[in-house]
Amino acid sequence: MDNGLHLYNTLTRKKEQFVPLHAPGVGMYVCGPTVYSDVHLGNCRTFVSFDLIFRYLSHLGYKVRYVRNITDAGHLEGDRDEGDDKFAKRAKLEQLEPMEIVQKYTLGFHEVLRMFNTLPPSIEPTATGHILEQIEMIKLIISNGYAYEINGTVYFDVKKYSEKYNYTILTNRNLEDMYANTRELGGQDEKHGRLDFALWIKAKPETLMQWPSPWGLGFPGWHIECSAMSEKYLGAEFDIHGGGMDLAATHHTNEIAQSEACNHTQPAKYWMHTNMLTVNGVRMSKSAGNGFLPEELFTGNHLLLKKGYSPMTVKFFMLQAHYRSTLDFSNEALEASEKGFKRLMAAVTLIDKLSVSGENSFDFDALKTRCLLAMNDDFNSPVLIAELFEAVRMINNIYDGKANISAEGLNKLKELVQNFVFDVLGLKDESNDSGNLKEVLDMVIQLRTEAKENKDYATSDKIRIGLQQIGIKLKDSKEGTTWSKE
Repeated sequence: MDNGLHLYNTLTRKKEQFVPLHAPGVGMYVCGPTVYSDVHLGNCRTFVSFDLIFRYLSHLGYKVRYVRNITDAGHLEGDRDEGDDKFAKRAKLEQLEPMEIVQKYTLGFHEVLRMFNTLPPSIEPTATGHILEQIEMIKLIISNGYAYEINGTVYFDVKKYSEKYNYTILTNRNLEDMYANTRELGGQDEKHGRLDFALWIKAKPETLMQWPSPWGLGFPGWHIECSAMSEKYLGAEFDIHGGGMDLAATHHTNEIAQSEACNHTQPAKYWMHTNMLTVNGVRMSKSAGNGFLPEELFTGNHLLLKKGYSPMTVKFFMLQAHYRSTLDFSNEALEASEKGFKRLMAAVTLIDKLSVSGENSFDFDALKTRCLLAMNDDFNSPVLIAELFEAVRMINNIYDGKANISAEGLNKLKELVQNFVFDVLGLKDESNDSGNLKEVLDMVIQLRTEAKENKDYATSDKIRIGLQQIGIKLKDSKEGTTWSKE
């Protein structure tokens, strides 16, 4: 299928024509959350971005198997296997069983993504549900000569692997510099090399989450779960592997090494990464005190926020930046996105009120082509949104009687809005989430209309001003009165 789609491949560091391995099927694996704490905004940006990709590939006619894992095993704090067990720490802190922690934060993660109107993945496997697959992969890596066991812990041999394969192929880092810059870790003298990482970790007696294995009781390392689950559901070779850019240097680098050591082939053809978040130009982080939870953005309950913003406003804000670019949060930027999103939705609600008359004043086919070209250019949502605001201009001009639209043109316009605003971007009109607000406002507007007809302008103005004070703006035209949220 020649779709014209080009995407940036982190592996080759250039844009490439997207050619699926098994079209019309597409396999996509995205690293999901570690569910031991609330999902943070950086996670949300990644999942909103890959939801956009999932939606657009489906729009092009591909049958996409989208796999997004849940990390619910007791991994250690650091990339190099040091620190305490995350789940054990949280379970002790909240006085819960580890799987209660998993359930609590998994439900919270799903609720946040529901508020962002993302589609669920095709499969959402858990690390604890695939211990056997991870053990079998580790056994094969050992038999192929790329891992070794010491005192119940299995390590991946990076030096041995690097003799045949390029360990830094994803990041293009210098391997010798990596050895020189990697610090010695206390208690890990048993490892053959500083860059070696754990595939299986021996459990301490007090470890809450542990499983039997050929090497004794223990639990899997962080990286092996994604290699095992992506192979199980997508095969040894699949199309797209994605995640945040922070995963590339260690997690994804080690995934490639594990899969190649096991199957002698690269697991994914295209690697895609979303960029970081900043706040007023400073990188978002817990240590900087400028990190936001989604709920804090929605409620405005944060020292850096002037007010709260709706989920669709935040999603629209994210989509206004390309997934590979840095996204900077500020009150001014959020307020601008809020106005832009309301303007877009206000225009969408006018479509059913447009009057068909004469020939089209606008070329809707050309607009559709430009929308496709934007998305075909590495899923360029900012350019797509700019094209959709051209549609907003068209709608407003037609509604105001400054331009014409035919019946055929109206159908094309409706299809374009449905395809790109709702199906591809995954936006929704939040006024529909306000219970019976529409019915109440329709009744209030009718009362105001009757007051005007009776020349009771004092009541008419009182209704208009009162609605404006609670954020409802009325617009009068020859076609009647419409409303929108300010």
